[in-house]
Amino acid sequence: MFITIQAHEYTKFPSLMDQMFKLRKRVFADDLGWDVPVIGEYERDIYDDQNPVYLMWCDNTCSKLYGVVRLMPTTGPTLLYDVFRKTFPDVISFQAPGIWEATRMCIDAEKVTKDFPELAIGQASAQMFIACYEVGLAHGIHTMLSNYEPQMKRIYNRSGASFNEIGRSDGYGKHPVCCGQFDINSEVLTQMRMKMDIKQPFYQVSYPERSIADYALEAA
Repeated sequence: MFITIQAHEYTKFPSLMDQMFKLRKRVFADDLGWDVPVIGEYERDIYDDQNPVYLMWCDNTCSKLYGVVRLMPTTGPTLLYDVFRKTFPDVISFQAPGIWEATRMCIDAEKVTKDFPELAIGQASAQMFIACYEVGLAHGIHTMLSNYEPQMKRIYNRSGASFNEIGRSDGYGKHPVCCGQFDINSEVLTQMRMKMDIKQPFYQVSYPERSIADYALEAA
């Protein structure tokens, strides 16, 4: 299942939080060779101190993590502006409550392959994209921005996502890093579900005591 974990819920899911930071270290530091802060088995940066929302793909008991993406409003500090500013033109501004950045998206390929042998990793990534769109629609987000390596474009296209690559830059790791602008709307989500043959939504809105949109208002 797919859940969102807000700052006031971090302590409720210690195992998922622990698995997330370890997975990020394996993916971004070990596999991709990105210059990211590593402390022991963890990859954790200053933006994890900004009360981000984590979209997590986990089992029904919330004990096993399959994938995660970090979501933050562009009205506050963002990785996009502070670190990856070279990946999009200077004339473009993306700071608005309805525009969020999606960062540190990663899949635990070993766990997915073991527990979902019929699911290719590309399909697993596409499911994460669909869940991101569902979260956006549920919480008033109309645009998501994400940095990615060029090979990810094939997966985005296969999933039916609507996005524009607005720039890219070298100097962050083994490959160039691109910046993509993703339109979040019901038409695109329907298109993605049809292309991936997804019948039911992944993200179930539970109407928590604080909507993730509250963070955008607080940071504005």
